[in-house]
Amino acid sequence: MSGAKTDAEALREEITGVLAAMGLCLSQEKTLITHIDDGLDFLGWRIQRHRKRGTNKYYVYTYPARKALKAVTGKVKTQCRRTGTDLPFDALLICLNRMPRGWCAYFRPGVSSTAFQYLSSSTWGRVIFWLRRKHPGLNWKQLRRRFCGGGWWPASEERELFNPAKVRTTRYRCRGSVIPSPWQVTG
Repeated sequence: MSGAKTDAEALREEITGVLAAMGLCLSQEKTLITHIDDGLDFLGWRIQRHRKRGTNKYYVYTYPARKALKAVTGKVKTQCRRTGTDLPFDALLICLNRMPRGWCAYFRPGVSSTAFQYLSSSTWGRVIFWLRRKHPGLNWKQLRRRFCGGGWWPASEERELFNPAKVRTTRYRCRGSVIPSPWQVTG
């Protein structure tokens, strides 16, 4: 196969026949045939081929889709709005730390550092905004001294806000022929 669109459509028809024999069907609405340079979103990942900076080589990259990033920042925003300012700061941190931690664990194997930085910045802003609503009489210096330990990152006596920017990615543990194939190669 040369990789043309007609080849992909023929392969889709062949797969449809194989699935039909097992009692399954391939959804025509959800099955996308696209060029890898245009990319596609799958299970929260954006899969797309790009030229590697500084070279003329092209690689397929997987990174968090914008929709997935928007969803987790929306959840952080909603949680900060839902947690009343009458509750202690620890209550917010307990609820809030679960979401970015799980999200980062899922997207850790991809090209996710930029998304983690964005999530970190967004979460920090939402927590600071919540603290400013809770303590309107405190100025910025007092707020930092009281809730950030004099630094910049929010923390209480017992716990710290999870920082997605500190999560290290684990890209490309297995590549190419190292990945075992369940199919027999004929040729």
